Amino acid sequence: MADNPERETHGFQTEVRQLLHLMIHSLYSNKEIFLRELISNASDAADKLRFESLARPELLGDDTDLSIRIEVDKEKRRLAIIDNGIGMSRDEIITNLGTIARSGTAEFLEQMTGDKQHDAQLIGQFGVGFYSSFIVADKVTVETRRAGLRASDAVRWESDGQGEFSIDRIERAERGTRVTLQLKEDQAEFAEPFRIESLIRKYSDHIGFEVSLLTVGADGDADAEEEKEKVVNSATALWTRSRSDVSDDEYKEFYKYLSHDFADPLAWSHNRVEGKKEYTSLLYIPAAAPFDLWNREAPRGLKLYVQRVFIMDEAEQFLPLYLRFVKGIVDSSDLPLNVSRELLQKNPELVSMRSALTRRVLDMLDKMASGNAEDYRTFWREFGQVLKEGVVEDHANKEKLAKLLRFASTETDDDAQDHSFQDYVERAGPGQDKIYYMLAETYATAAASPHLEQLRKRDIEVLLLTDRIDPWLVDSLAEFDGKALVDVARSALDLPDGAETKVDETVDEKVSSLLDKIKKVLSDRIDAVNVSRRLVDSPACVVATDGDLNPQLRRMLEASGQSIPESKPILEINVEHPLVNRLSEESDDARFEDLSRIVLDHALLAEGSQLDNPAEYVQRMNKLLLDIGTGESGE
Repeated sequence: MADNPERETHGFQTEVRQLLHLMIHSLYSNKEIFLRELISNASDAADKLRFESLARPELLGDDTDLSIRIEVDKEKRRLAIIDNGIGMSRDEIITNLGTIARSGTAEFLEQMTGDKQHDAQLIGQFGVGFYSSFIVADKVTVETRRAGLRASDAVRWESDGQGEFSIDRIERAERGTRVTLQLKEDQAEFAEPFRIESLIRKYSDHIGFEVSLLTVGADGDADAEEEKEKVVNSATALWTRSRSDVSDDEYKEFYKYLSHDFADPLAWSHNRVEGKKEYTSLLYIPAAAPFDLWNREAPRGLKLYVQRVFIMDEAEQFLPLYLRFVKGIVDSSDLPLNVSRELLQKNPELVSMRSALTRRVLDMLDKMASGNAEDYRTFWREFGQVLKEGVVEDHANKEKLAKLLRFASTETDDDAQDHSFQDYVERAGPGQDKIYYMLAETYATAAASPHLEQLRKRDIEVLLLTDRIDPWLVDSLAEFDGKALVDVARSALDLPDGAETKVDETVDEKVSSLLDKIKKVLSDRIDAVNVSRRLVDSPACVVATDGDLNPQLRRMLEASGQSIPESKPILEINVEHPLVNRLSEESDDARFEDLSRIVLDHALLAEGSQLDNPAEYVQRMNKLLLDIGTGESGE
């Protein structure tokens, strides 16, 4: 049939051009995944038509057997993927094949470095979909007609992947989509029937629609079709099979089909619930975080099927937000086939399903943590901060989550978050009924904090918490296994032997006079000056009162624009430190004031705070250094 002479030419979205360039150059070693992506798209199209036909049976017409056909033409170096699914309209094909409508795309592209292995991993996390065709093809042609539209409303899309694509209106009797790849000269292997058959078995055996392979003759027509076309896959949805009948490799390939990820999952759980509520779930824990993990508004959730009929992608109602990294499917026998997102939100059945699926994920993680430390270390590195959100948001599972948490610790000399609360409790000395922790914005700040000096001297372990969510986490958790969580940077700190770090109110007159003098000088910046029982090597530190916000949380809230009531820290001084002795002997009031302010500034810097007036601090330090250089320091 003749093409429409008024061909339209469009430019790809800038992000598409960038992604195409990156894929072609970064994914060469993973080039065969293009077939998995195209068959996955065809399967989705069939799923969507089956769902829409529930309300509009006329969309199926006489063509009720949904399937996927692969055609290979070795002589012409062509490969085609054909489905009789939902198809696309003109507007849909421009939107779907000309843009990447995903939030965070620009941020994802900025993470690219030019390192092929690194970039390939990132692209795998992003998902490649249709555009992977250009890894192996010089030209891609898509002919499609949406179910319900006229034959004359069909569309042809064509591009060489270099920056533009064309759109033609064509006649197409069949609904659905045909994607034809004109393979590059060095990619002729993908026009070999045996090669394609092996890839279908490898990547698409689990798909619930028949995938057939047809070898096309040299003249471009199907030759002896009855002999050369055959169904290649098992055409049985993997989750409907018994666990004992599914191999690990099949589970892994199904994960890649679901997630468009290149890497194998860390773990999975396949389970069927029978009885009052009947449903099957297949849940996966990925090995790497997606690029948009921290966008809490990004689409997320499980694929939902009802009685094996696909209903929706990203059904977020089945798992809490802090488990947004979990991939998988739920197939329910109880939900109505016309269920919508709105109905899901109101369905009482979901409460128990959500609770059960959440526990199953946490049990998977617990099993991994106890049975495969290396995999759990990988999981925690990628998703640990997200899991911490659950402690704040999911009170019902707080104890389960607490056991899964990992932190850095003074027990080791690196920043690895390998230490659990249970590890801490088992290592604690006799009589220690508390779990001590230090909040800071970086590991280096936490490990070097003067607040740890007395605890290190007594060989008391401290957990070092440096994630942004940690202040909320410890406020929500409060205790573990009956042992209170104690912030070592608070003004009152009870140690295991009963000693306290609170000020000793029986200090001698000389010390009392020094405290009063410092307090008078610094009254605009501090609430009180106390003698410290926690310091060993440092002259001073600042601590928060028990009722005040910790400094890290205060800084985060202020940075977000929230109005926070003013508060002042308590300055603790080490009266045995030479610098404090020097301060007590200073007779020059101006120099005493400078030294007192420098001591406070250093204490704030050691805590990780920024100074309100860095220029004044520099001036004082310069003056002090000049005084020392000219012998005017009072010695």
